[in-house]
Amino acid sequence: MELWFSEPHTPNVKLSIRVDRQLYSGQSQLQRIDVYDTPELGRLLALDGYVMLTEKDEFIYHEMIVHVPMAVHPRVRQVLVIGAGDGGAVRELAKYPEIERIDLVEIDEQVIQVCREYLPRVSCSMDDARLHIYYEDGLKFVRQKENEYDLIIVDSTDPFGPGEGLFTKEFYGNCYKALREEGIMVNQHESPFYEADARACMRAHKRIVESFPISRVYQAHIPTYPSGHWLFGFASRRYHPVHDLDGDRWLDRGIETRYYTPRLHQGAFCLPAYVEKLLRKVEIC
Repeated sequence: MELWFSEPHTPNVKLSIRVDRQLYSGQSQLQRIDVYDTPELGRLLALDGYVMLTEKDEFIYHEMIVHVPMAVHPRVRQVLVIGAGDGGAVRELAKYPEIERIDLVEIDEQVIQVCREYLPRVSCSMDDARLHIYYEDGLKFVRQKENEYDLIIVDSTDPFGPGEGLFTKEFYGNCYKALREEGIMVNQHESPFYEADARACMRAHKRIVESFPISRVYQAHIPTYPSGHWLFGFASRRYHPVHDLDGDRWLDRGIETRYYTPRLHQGAFCLPAYVEKLLRKVEIC
């Protein structure tokens, strides 16, 4: 008998992935956590029935959420990562020796435990000496911070359930306060393709635009996320994501990537017309 994992993307569309076996299933205090082994995509992590990552395409998401801001900001020393209990963002940050401290705030300790056991290729840098883990609500954690971080990465789940508070105007305003004068915030921005996802994307963008003087959106192709077309937000108190990109400096670091390049970085901010139209609707309100 064949086993399939299915995730609904809309009432009329779902993604189905054939599964060899279920490696883990558990219920934390906040959510259901599942890990599957699949023949096509490697191991798959799902929270409350939604795909968070697969081993085959997670590098796209994690490279784009980390290397884009790191190629723009010339002096990142202190980093705050909110969410990201799988460890993928930490793995990419750990490639930068100039980073002195990484604060990881994950509300669900069980997610980190499961990923360390079942997704070692993703969570391989969770023992980095610069990493400090806090099992707290990211919204409450960032309220207490002021002028402390050069980079904030908001690697949240979707805007419902445990991750809902990380899409509010209050949260983005507190991130602005927690950043230093030249600080950058990046966040996963949902997909613009299906109607419900597009509304969530517009709400997040509106709240970020209201909080930051520089706010731009960029894109990547992530096959296992709804529609495959995924957006990220880049917000800064000073730096522009394209004008202040120093591609030569980034290349001189010799960091090995499978998706990100400085040329791709520039192109990622060239959005399709329908996405530009969606974003303009909230930028002019």
